[in-house]
Amino acid sequence: MNITYACVLIAGLTPLIAVTIAKWKLSGYDNNNPREWMAKQTGFRARAYAAHQNCFESFPFFAVAVIMAMMAGVEANPLDLCSVIYVAARLFYILCYVKDLATARSIFWVVGYASVIALFVLGFQVVA
Repeated sequence: MNITYACVLIAGLTPLIAVTIAKWKLSGYDNNNPREWMAKQTGFRARAYAAHQNCFESFPFFAVAVIMAMMAGVEANPLDLCSVIYVAARLFYILCYVKDLATARSIFWVVGYASVIALFVLGFQVVA
């Protein structure tokens, strides 16, 4: 379970990872109006910020799946495996987004999403 807990923490930090890339070595950054500044960005900064937003969108689904799987009594090994797959997929998703590798990014998105669905399915199997 410690692996799963660590994965939830890392997944919760992925938005920070992505936005750090978006704001790395800033020039002309306006902390009084950061969203307006970000909206003007292009290239890898804009893509990293889009990944940042997607990380926020993805995290609740993963966190709920982990909680429900734990409450259902899913064994540690499959829970850990699905969690590691999710986190790895999300990290590669960010990398692909920043590098503008759209097809690979979509594949990693699907892998991450599938790992979350697997957590729900594992929970359903234990309860049934």
